Amino acid sequence: MKTSIATVSISGSLTDKLEAIAAAGYDGIEIFEQDFIAFDGSPRDVGRMVRDHGLEITLFQPFRDFEGLPEPYRSKAFDRAERKFDLMGELGTDLVLYCSSCHPKALGGIDRAADDFAELGERAAKRGMRVGYEALAWGKHVSDHRDAWEIVRRADHPNIGLILDSFHTLGRGIDPETIRRIPGDKIFFIQLADAPKIDMDLLYWSRHFRNMPGEGDLPVKAFMQAVMAAGYDGPISLEIFNDQFRGSSTRQVAQDGYRSLVALMDDVRRAEPSLDVDLPRIPARVPSHGVSFIEFATRGDEADKLEALLATLGFAPSGTHRNKAVSLWSQGGVRIVLNKETEGHAATAFNARGTTVCDIGLRVADAQAVVDRAGALGIAPFSQPIGPGEMDIPAIRGLSGSVLHFIDEGTGLEHVWQVEFGQSETPAGAGITGIDHIAQTMSYEDMLSWTLFYTSVFDMRKSAMVDVFDPDGLVRSQVVESPDGALKITLNGADSHRTLAGRFLSETFGASVQHVALATDDIFSTLTDMTARGFEPLPMPQNYYDDLAARFDIAPDLLARMQALNVLYDHDEKGAFFQCYSKAFAGGLFFEILQRDPGYTGFGAPNAPFRIAAQKRQVRGRGMPAR
Repeated sequence: MKTSIATVSISGSLTDKLEAIAAAGYDGIEIFEQDFIAFDGSPRDVGRMVRDHGLEITLFQPFRDFEGLPEPYRSKAFDRAERKFDLMGELGTDLVLYCSSCHPKALGGIDRAADDFAELGERAAKRGMRVGYEALAWGKHVSDHRDAWEIVRRADHPNIGLILDSFHTLGRGIDPETIRRIPGDKIFFIQLADAPKIDMDLLYWSRHFRNMPGEGDLPVKAFMQAVMAAGYDGPISLEIFNDQFRGSSTRQVAQDGYRSLVALMDDVRRAEPSLDVDLPRIPARVPSHGVSFIEFATRGDEADKLEALLATLGFAPSGTHRNKAVSLWSQGGVRIVLNKETEGHAATAFNARGTTVCDIGLRVADAQAVVDRAGALGIAPFSQPIGPGEMDIPAIRGLSGSVLHFIDEGTGLEHVWQVEFGQSETPAGAGITGIDHIAQTMSYEDMLSWTLFYTSVFDMRKSAMVDVFDPDGLVRSQVVESPDGALKITLNGADSHRTLAGRFLSETFGASVQHVALATDDIFSTLTDMTARGFEPLPMPQNYYDDLAARFDIAPDLLARMQALNVLYDHDEKGAFFQCYSKAFAGGLFFEILQRDPGYTGFGAPNAPFRIAAQKRQVRGRGMPAR
């Protein structure tokens, strides 16, 4: 499978783009004319630079407003075509994209357009060039790939073929199954883009909201199944127009794109095994059975304060690492590791961010299969030297400096707690039964990367994005979770440092985990126990409980218990949800204690603005220094 990406898809200069594209593992690029024009060098210099990066120019584009023009516009269009053929020869590419005309003088008619392309095919053949015709979703006369194919068919020239773009087909709601009837050798090029479902003008939607396959809502897998069933065997390329990507990390967006292509084509092969997909075999997405451990990098006074907080939550020391300054705290089904090492990954994380979650361990069906799949998607493995008697636990690097370790039962990795920490039993604690979810915070522009990371590596689904209102801005939130709900991660994107989430990112220099939600079967019993241990919940105002009484039919004695323990409440048609928060520590980290009815699948989103306001009352005012 030959992978490609359009240079318009990522930010930076042409040199920056080529370096990132090559590093991500692509085979080639679609070079956009404006990238070439903005470069201070000749066409030959550009072609040589592309090849020096181990890439090829798979497509030159775009050529606009060609077919169906009356004279003198028609002659001028052919003159432009000859000049572009000259330029392509200098660049070292033989394929150019012609998009369906939007010219105000363009005339309709399948045969008229076919005649134009037949003549163009003759000119292209003399120059050793090929022309691909693409139906723009907003084309004046041709906006459907079926009409574009009929023009190509009637042109009947070996140097004229069809270019298919998933957005132009799927954005108009055209059935991709119609592609199966097109001969594969007449499809010259495939462009891929996903997009969120938004009801807006097609051109504006396309120019601003495209994203990588798997990041949006379009059926790109069905599109590629149809393309491969037609017999196509050429490059598969990304053409992404996205305002966020234009201001994001060049290297990260390039890596995301490559990851999305490999994951998509693996899905295509699994969905329709008879298709000939030229892609090395990789493990399927591995299901996760939940969180095995949360590891904090901490030291000194901050470590003392964290240990004191854990004690009030009902955790107790249950093991000490045989070789390192690392302790294990446990309760119910939850393990929290405190790493006070002065060398290694945890030490680096602490030096950069202070007390922070530096590692997350996940229970999976096959630990090595996760690492192997991640590697095929361009995700680097993680390792550091292990000491005597320590176990080599498979791990990968996540985003924002995060690390994920994987523990399965088939290889004995689940015995790491006895082998390395000497743990014999888990303290009963205050009634915490497990980790309900982990909340990770990032810049809004990075949310698509995080979503793609989890859904391409693991068997996880994503929810619709929701808006969370902060008194000083907006935070967008999205959930990724395993089908059985054993692993749930909320992704919260901040686009302003004034929000609580943005402030956390600023003060921790980009730490990802902002809070850990602990589950209990009886939140009132658990909080009563925790209070006796010295736990101090986040205080909620009287107004909140007055509003609850007005909105919900809550028994007065239950409402009084909730208010006494600072418990928040939500419910839907399937069940009730109770939640309480710790006060923030270490730059904005906090714990949540919650109880959910089995049918309730939300996260108490209606309570978020009130929780955020309460947390902001606990922190220093604006303009006050941290020290």
